[in-house]
Amino acid sequence: MMNDSQKMSSGDRDSARRPFGVLFMCTGNACRSQMAEGFARACAPDGVEVFSAGVLAAGVHLLAIEAMREIGIDISGQTSNTIGEIRPENVRVVVTLCDNAAQSCPAFPGEVRRIHWPIADPILAVGSHEERLADFRRARDEIGPLVRRLMNELAGELS
Repeated sequence: MMNDSQKMSSGDRDSARRPFGVLFMCTGNACRSQMAEGFARACAPDGVEVFSAGVLAAGVHLLAIEAMREIGIDISGQTSNTIGEIRPENVRVVVTLCDNAAQSCPAFPGEVRRIHWPIADPILAVGSHEERLADFRRARDEIGPLVRRLMNELAGELS
């Protein structure tokens, strides 16, 4: 027979059954959150589901696809989603990648860890193809280490 300290509360059981979802969110779900999703899918520990969404769905930007492909991560099959398309009960960690998303991020049920990484939006870049791609590379190179560190933390917490 279990004593009280060995019994799971209903909240603990619900939390244990709930998928461990990580949501990356920015305004248009076109660049930063797409790159973060790509990095996370490449290195997420077992048991972690990865999502991205935006305040609106602007489509996956071709320069984001190109910048990620340069480092061997293909995000061309990812889709641009609005926050309303994500099942809130599946989200345990929300990472906002811009101030607008941080301010527009809805409440999620249960305990949800919120993280904010204010990454400049590469979609605002002007100039030649190469100049614009340089801004996407800068964002990619800023996001990659942050995602890898987060996934390593989660791996430790989930093991």
